[in-house]
Amino acid sequence: MPVVNRIAAFHEDMTRWRHVLHQHPEIAFQEFRTSDFVADRLADFGIAVERGIAGTGLVATLRRGEGPSVGLRADMDALPVTEANHFDHVSQAPGRMHACGHDGHTVMLLGAARYLAETMNFRGTVHFIFQPAEEGEGGGRKMIEEGLFDRFPVERVFGMHNWPGMPVGQFGVRPGPMMASSDSWEIVVRGKGGHAAMPDQCTDPVVAAAQIVLALQTIVSRNLHPVDAGVVSVTQVHGGDAFNVIPSAIVLRGTARAFRPETRDLIERRIGEIARGIAQAGGCTADYLYDRRYPATVNAEAEAALAADIAALIVGEANVDRDPVPTMGGEDFAFMLEEKPGAYLFIGNGPSDGGRVLHSPHYDFDDALLPLGASYWAKLVETLLPA
Repeated sequence: MPVVNRIAAFHEDMTRWRHVLHQHPEIAFQEFRTSDFVADRLADFGIAVERGIAGTGLVATLRRGEGPSVGLRADMDALPVTEANHFDHVSQAPGRMHACGHDGHTVMLLGAARYLAETMNFRGTVHFIFQPAEEGEGGGRKMIEEGLFDRFPVERVFGMHNWPGMPVGQFGVRPGPMMASSDSWEIVVRGKGGHAAMPDQCTDPVVAAAQIVLALQTIVSRNLHPVDAGVVSVTQVHGGDAFNVIPSAIVLRGTARAFRPETRDLIERRIGEIARGIAQAGGCTADYLYDRRYPATVNAEAEAALAADIAALIVGEANVDRDPVPTMGGEDFAFMLEEKPGAYLFIGNGPSDGGRVLHSPHYDFDDALLPLGASYWAKLVETLLPA
């Protein structure tokens, strides 16, 4: 079964909606105009909406008779990126753009909501979850903390993300980890500063910090099992104000990624042990902070198989990768998957050449995906909640 005919018929409407959202991007917890736009479209479809969940989040509900319930989630926020594109729907908001395709995610779910409201070819309850603040601020966690699944009970929950580098017309989904946990950390190495010409009178935190940076790379290469996966990246080094002064402190910051909770625990522990040990050996001290941000995005086996089967209905089995390589990127849909069984899949966004990758100022969501994604959502509901 290809793209749903009725959804294909309003492809132009969906494209127009996405271009409006792309022109007016809003970052985490500031999606006021976006939330209004989504609520207005849902009202046009005759779907009940509840707003104000995690601030700008909203949930729309379609119910037909007695039956199971399912949650479908799309993220709405943009990024603090200055757009470098020059098409007609380029961002009108300086320093902000939809560089990750959440405008497209929102519209695909709106398209499915429109179709399902027209046809009502299901029995049960569908909750359309429009989430704020996915980009690093944990809007999904906030919605859960504010009672998302208590107020809108579901048996299963599903999410989707566009994927540059995967051809349009293809999907990818697998059981188990799809995306990694995403954590941040900070180390402050403290010593005794002084004149750079008299290092013997100082306790140099720069030397200790440099050794820490190198030693952190041994965590993955020497502490993890060779078939396990993890990332420890140092992304910031701060310290010093003058070329002839040894500073009293150096700040190191970075990120850590893992697929398994045990690996996450090991990385957190070893960063601290290495930092404190090397600092002490150099006569310094090290203050350590580890911030667990997003857990790994882990698909349930049955739901991942179902998602793949539905995708195959739309694009054919040959165009569904049932074992894509997991990514070390993070995703706060993970919080919803910790609460409910479900699956998160990738939908191909076409070539990634010319810098057209996620979070790039040259990125744009491919409008050809809109009816594919909306059809996936629609057929998922009609399969899970047969009339």
